[in-house]
Amino acid sequence: MDVYAISTGAMFSSGFFLLPGLAASQTGSSVFLAYLLAGFLILPSMFSVAELSTAMPRAGGAYYFIDRSLGPVMGTIGGMGSWFALIFKSAFALIGMGAYIAVFIDLPIVPVAVVLTLIFGVLNIIGAKESTGLQRFLVATLITIMIFYLVQGLFKIASLDLQVILNDRFDPFFQFGSHGFLSTIGLVFVSYTGLTKVASVSEEVQNPDRNIPLGMILSLITASIVYVIGVLLMVIYLEPAEFFQDLTPVATTGELFMDWLPGGVGLILVVIAAAAAFASTGNAGILSASRYPFAMARDNLIPSFFGKISANGTPVVSVIATTGTMILLLVVFNVESVAKLASAFQLLLFALLNVAVIVMRESKIESYDPGFKSPLYPWVQIFGIFFSILLILEMGILSVLFTLVIIFVCVMWYFYYAVDKVDRQGAIFHVTARMSRHVDEGLDSELRSIMREKGLRKDDPYESVVARSMVFDQFKKDYESLLTQVANHMTSRINCDANLLRARFAEGPDDHAMTLAEGVCLHHVRIPNATSSEMVLVRLAKPTVFKELGDESLHAIIFLASSTHNATQHLRILAHLAEVIDNESFLAHWDKAKDETDLREILLRDERFVNLIVGETEASKEVIGKKLRDVRFPGQSLVAVIRRQGIVTIPHGDTELMEGDEVSIIGELSDIETIRKQYC
Repeated sequence: MDVYAISTGAMFSSGFFLLPGLAASQTGSSVFLAYLLAGFLILPSMFSVAELSTAMPRAGGAYYFIDRSLGPVMGTIGGMGSWFALIFKSAFALIGMGAYIAVFIDLPIVPVAVVLTLIFGVLNIIGAKESTGLQRFLVATLITIMIFYLVQGLFKIASLDLQVILNDRFDPFFQFGSHGFLSTIGLVFVSYTGLTKVASVSEEVQNPDRNIPLGMILSLITASIVYVIGVLLMVIYLEPAEFFQDLTPVATTGELFMDWLPGGVGLILVVIAAAAAFASTGNAGILSASRYPFAMARDNLIPSFFGKISANGTPVVSVIATTGTMILLLVVFNVESVAKLASAFQLLLFALLNVAVIVMRESKIESYDPGFKSPLYPWVQIFGIFFSILLILEMGILSVLFTLVIIFVCVMWYFYYAVDKVDRQGAIFHVTARMSRHVDEGLDSELRSIMREKGLRKDDPYESVVARSMVFDQFKKDYESLLTQVANHMTSRINCDANLLRARFAEGPDDHAMTLAEGVCLHHVRIPNATSSEMVLVRLAKPTVFKELGDESLHAIIFLASSTHNATQHLRILAHLAEVIDNESFLAHWDKAKDETDLREILLRDERFVNLIVGETEASKEVIGKKLRDVRFPGQSLVAVIRRQGIVTIPHGDTELMEGDEVSIIGELSDIETIRKQYC
């Protein structure tokens, strides 16, 4: 809901409450179709941002994506330029809110906008949770009133003469030809640009792989419906000449079909909706814009104090700087004019984000692991780049010059301040790795740490792999014997020659074949055409130094083999293993484990795993002699392995349970808890 509220709130303001009349004056009654097509044309940028956000959920959003893909120079342009463009748009939204409030209360618009900016700034300092709480309330208010507005407008159409409407309002449909229609699409396209701003707070989104793309898609659907139907109602109810000159067309139209409400309630509702729309854009703007300097400060592109975090977890200095700059703009500049010029930079940003996806994909960095992948790659991105450039050229020379000035200032800042503080190149150097050996190893490491933070995906077989793992407990032999035993065990399970597998494990630390934690050696290889991921756990009889593995005194060795066809899943399993092993109590638990079952459980997320002994309790006696397919464990629980008289077997539906079987089950939290209560 927070993602949806931020995306939706960042879109609804002048694009719907001020712009339709001006847009209609360029194309006539086809203006509603222009809004519909503009909604489709934002899809490439939305898909690209969704992919980048799920691969790299970091504060700064567009800045971070561009910096890590195209390098810090382009990152500086993307970060600073996005910050300027967004605060101009947010300031303009608050000017619009002041104008709508002035419909009922005669107050000076700019001072009202300044006060609102201060209120939203303070709220963002208090905490992101409080800010997004207000955002949810504002968007809920806006959408509720808009649904009522649209339903009332559509309902009353039934009482009108449709033939008269078609003749009077839709003939001619393209009043100023194809050029007027295309330029109108470019004009209203900026109404959707707020959709991607949620990417700047992606670091604070829980479960970004699901919530970011889902929230953005729902937000785009909502905005498209309101824009298209709302503008269609304006076309139907308003005389063309009146519509073209109207700066408050939503209110004017609402008065015509909500006149049955007493005391001007219809107009009041529209003004409330407009105020909520402008306020949500202003609040979402401060929330999103403040993350740009925060992220850039962490990367040493601007002074480090911008990265200071308050006790509430908010980037306090960045919020203050963003709020203060907005107030300065409101007082000194003609915000409306500059906000329109800044739209050209937003289009440039969209083009760069589409380029970023292409660069990240073509870099072939294995740790680039988006939870959502853009469909129809790379054609969607190529179209997005082409269309963004086309619209920039349509916006006129002043907009292009404004964009060039921002780029020049950002480049000068980078070479004046940051060039000697930054040691990054970006994924673009991985793309050129075929021509040279110059790659950005730091980026791969950073993406691996992001992968580790995000954790396993729901369909990753980590629990199954650990549950069916072979355990060599109290191992005392030499390292060569260990490799032979591991290879012989794994070969039957992963469809690989034992000698090849042994040779791969013996390669040593090169090419990510081995990583070390304190007292633990983690071997991992990927085998072409392997049928599954398999693991072997080794507990040494005493701390041992193997010369083949360096000088580290080892307590444990873990072997993992996976297919080359699913590299990112292999890396996610490794990342989770590393997180478990890094726990300061890991070795203590490992050394004290009673048996191989305990050793496996140390590597498992205990809340999602349970071992039960068939026949140990009255409930478990009831399953003796039954086939697995006839035993109804709760939910989607999965029997991973069965140990019978010391032999580990992979079960299937016809496997018959026998007394004394040790059954390892994985599943969701509630299902595992039910199994524990019922059988254990």
